[in-house]
Parts: sequence; C-alpha cells; structure tokens
Amino acid sequence: MSDLKQRIYEAAKDMQLINVATITEEGKPWVRYVMGLADKELIFRFCTHVESRKVGQIRNNPDVHISLGVSSLETAKNWVQVQGTAEISTDKADRDAFWIDDLKNYFSGPDDPGYCVVIIKPTKVELGTMGDTTPEVWESGIN
Repeated sequence: MSDLKQRIYEAAKDMQLINVATITEEGKPWVRYVMGLADKELIFRFCTHVESRKVGQIRNNPDVHISLGVSSLETAKNWVQVQGTAEISTDKADRDAFWIDDLKNYFSGPDDPGYCVVIIKPTKVELGTMGDTTPEVWESGIN
C-alpha cells in the first residue's frame, strides 16, 4: 500500500460522520450525513434504508461525492474528499459484515429487509491537512 493510500485509510478507517452528496432527479446535488468508514482498499461503506431517497438517487445516478475526517476543529488533522461510484447491496455477506449493534435503533437486525449497504468505489480521493491549501490526490488505478 502506498504511503498516501495508507494515510487516507488511517483517516477513514473508523466509523465516523460522513457527508454524502447524490444527484436528484432534477440534476441538483443533495447532501446528507451518514455514519460510515473505509477499508484498506479505500472502499467506503455506510448503511441506510432500502426505500430511502438516497438509494433512489443512487440507482438513478451512481456518481457520488463524500467528505469526512473532521469532527472537531480542535483535534482535526486531515480531511478527505472522495469522488466515486456507489452501488446498493442487499447481499447477506455485505449486510452481515457492516452490521454493528448500534444499528438496532434503526433495523431489527442484519436480515431486516429494509437494511442495505451502500458501497462507494472511489475514482479520486483528496487528502488534505488542516492549514494546507493543496491536498494530495490518490486516483484509482494510478497510485
């Protein structure tokens, strides 16, 4: 794993608040908060209800943008911007792998028919450092 990819992973590996932007049927951006994380391959995941507005928007246009990494201005070190393609998974393995007990507030369990996982495969990721105006760029298939 490249040094840049490792640093992006370190900033994104823990469950955290993520802003997700999708495109509405009218072609306008729509942003909302979700809780998600990335794996070592920089595949980002979060869960949602299969009937949610964001799922419909992703099915209509899978191009998404997410931002994460800053939960406090006092402790923030890095921020991450991700441009990618999203897919909706209701696959049992994906749902089981993402499941945590805190989700019981929203779903009956990993087999809940309304529960799905959104998987985002990035094409471009920017890693920025607070106070620095030029982010480092990771692109799928390049670095």
